[in-house]
Amino acid sequence: MSEIQRPGALYQQVAAAIREAILYGEFAPDSLLPSEAQLMARYGVSRPTVRNAIAALRSEGLIDVRHGKGSFVRSSGQPHLTIERRISRTAEGKFVMPNSDVWQEAEEPSTYRSRTTKDTGRLLQLDVEEALFGCDRLLIDPSTGTRAMHRTLIPFEVAEAVPLLGEEPCKPPAAIYWVLTQAGHKLSWTETVRARMPMPDERTTLQLPDATPILHVARIAHGADDRPLFLEELRFGADRAELAYRITADKQPARRTRA
Repeated sequence: MSEIQRPGALYQQVAAAIREAILYGEFAPDSLLPSEAQLMARYGVSRPTVRNAIAALRSEGLIDVRHGKGSFVRSSGQPHLTIERRISRTAEGKFVMPNSDVWQEAEEPSTYRSRTTKDTGRLLQLDVEEALFGCDRLLIDPSTGTRAMHRTLIPFEVAEAVPLLGEEPCKPPAAIYWVLTQAGHKLSWTETVRARMPMPDERTTLQLPDATPILHVARIAHGADDRPLFLEELRFGADRAELAYRITADKQPARRTRA
């Protein structure tokens, strides 16, 4: 390829040319890009220009720089793991969570006391600074290396009404559901999913490449009158896993007719 002649800053021109080569398959997913010297010769530019172009592509999420190895084209393939978001019950009435046998705990769970933030308070329909029991887990799927941050939050007022939750707030979600139903609660659930860029601690813990968003899943268990009882959060790299849902049709309420 000859020297590029396009509008815009020179590094942007080089970034556009490399991007085009990636999109058209000249540089395949997971392949090593040519060296800085090779890119300098290919496009007739200086080393700083090549470095700025690589930095631009890295911020876009097209390039993954691996220290000591070079710059690699990011994979555009399917996620490594599909996470089923269903809740089932056994004949004995206990709850079963799909994928529960996939995850392994990478370290000991951390139990602590916390307070609601603006976000968690909104989900639990509580004011900010309301007391909570929290439990954090770092999970890993050994077959794919996918890492996930898992958190459960139980309001103090719920734990006071169901003392076992206050004594053992770090039970797995399925066990918490069982305890709540044994205390007389009839449960229903809502779940939201949003994509966002990770905080620095999330990026480090989840071992994410540059410019990789996370999926933040929030599942709320509701009791009578749709009252939130328990919040479960799951965070993982959007390049590593996808969510799968089973959808069934609800019955429409009967229409009232005037007499």
